[in-house]
Amino acid sequence: LPAGRSVFWTSGTVPSVINKDGATTYERYGDTYTQGVSCLRNIEQVLASQGLTLKDVVYLRVYLVPDAAKENRVDYPGWFKAYGEFFNNAQNPAKTARSTVGVQSLVNADWLIEIEAFAVYPAKP
Repeated sequence: LPAGRSVFWTSGTVPSVINKDGATTYERYGDTYTQGVSCLRNIEQVLASQGLTLKDVVYLRVYLVPDAAKENRVDYPGWFKAYGEFFNNAQNPAKTARSTVGVQSLVNADWLIEIEAFAVYPAKP
């Protein structure tokens, strides 16, 4: 890191429950796109509590699980759509470095995605 800069790392951020009484993963947490948006909103809140924004994120590590409703394939397009609503757009031109990894499972069988974010505090004048 350049002198005077600090890093903030989030631990694995997971989606929020939509409906705890839902009968399916989609009803409880949503599809990969919905879960990705939820994770990024949760990360946005954590960053804000530290005086940071998504514009300060320099790297994302994303874990995706195969979706039973999509022939047990990882829904990369769903994740990429969610990513595009938060990064590399008019509101936030930052195009963060990222790794997107397909994994067998996460701690909760309903989660289709988990995200770790790495942000750098802006330089102090």
